[in-house]
Amino acid sequence: MKDEYPLYPELPEAGKVEAQKLIDDFKGKLKKAADEAIADMYCDVAVFIESDSWSNYRNKMMDGFRDYGNRKIQGDYDFKEIRKAIYKEFREDIIEDLNQDMVDEIASLKKQLESEREFKRRY
Repeated sequence: MKDEYPLYPELPEAGKVEAQKLIDDFKGKLKKAADEAIADMYCDVAVFIESDSWSNYRNKMMDGFRDYGNRKIQGDYDFKEIRKAIYKEFREDIIEDLNQDMVDEIASLKKQLESEREFKRRY
């Protein structure tokens, strides 16, 4: 074979061992770099991907709970039935929360009205 391809000599045994060692060292370094890159991706980026996905999912669900008319946008989800079930299960809590919301709104409107009256008295 040497005679056939004189420009491509075979490595001596010591050269083969040294070349194999270089290749193995390179593979080890490459594997270490890949492990570090994957670890960084998993630790530093995955949490943002996961939390972003969760936020998107949550926002879609909340859109369904807020609006009866979005069935065409939301697809096959039957948010009306979900709202009914939530209302049935938590009716008293919902009424209490709505009442407190109205009390807070009344207080805010009274404050705003008083500010308007005070403004008119000055001018």
